[in-house]
Amino acid sequence: MVNKSKFYYGEHESQFGVLRMPGNSKSCPVIVLIHGGFWQARYNLEENNPIADDLTHKGYATWNIEYRRVGEEGGGWTGTFNDVINAVNHLLKLNESYPIDLSRVVVIGHSAGGHLALWLASRIKSITNDSPFNQLSVSIQKVISLAGVTDLVKMWNIHEHKKIKSHTAALLEGSPEEVPERYKLSSPAELLPMNVEQVLIHGELDHHVPVNLSKEYYKCAVEKGGNIKIVILPDIDHFKIIEPASSAWNSVINSI
Repeated sequence: MVNKSKFYYGEHESQFGVLRMPGNSKSCPVIVLIHGGFWQARYNLEENNPIADDLTHKGYATWNIEYRRVGEEGGGWTGTFNDVINAVNHLLKLNESYPIDLSRVVVIGHSAGGHLALWLASRIKSITNDSPFNQLSVSIQKVISLAGVTDLVKMWNIHEHKKIKSHTAALLEGSPEEVPERYKLSSPAELLPMNVEQVLIHGELDHHVPVNLSKEYYKCAVEKGGNIKIVILPDIDHFKIIEPASSAWNSVINSI
């Protein structure tokens, strides 16, 4: 039996998360889930409901978070980023009422959520006071990026080459030439090395976020001494990776 509750970490209608707890559980690990959708408001956390249910049935507490996205008031730069931090920090409040083990927090993000998960990992070592972002107060044990956008500049270039709308430009409110500092502060590839274990899982048939983004990020992270693994899945597309009934999902379970 899974116990499910919705909690707000802010005043906006998109500043909430859904906590699922295994039935009759003692203190258990927590998996934070960050959904994708290229940071756009028309996509929401319901994408992660199937994997949240599966993980909770396997004995993990899951905190499936929503955040303000592009198209919503306060979404984009810097609201989307600070919402993710605030949502994770809200685990400290939930820990007062629920038996969750904050020494065992894993963050899983898909697609744009993979970007936010990897970016979140970079905040662990950040203690500067001049940052536009809030302070992360919860320790993260591991980050798992599922078909994540590891490099915002390269993603911008891909969309530019295809002559389609750049979702990264919408998120950061400008191109790499217009707001270069924002790309440096928010692109995981610019923030290596990171002081946390990372796992990249990506399908070879991904047409939304090319697998080469993960391959190139992995190579760079290894060169900089990062604790990182990569799993490339043949015959897997962008969305199979978050289907609990697919073979790809077994790779995710094995990585937790």
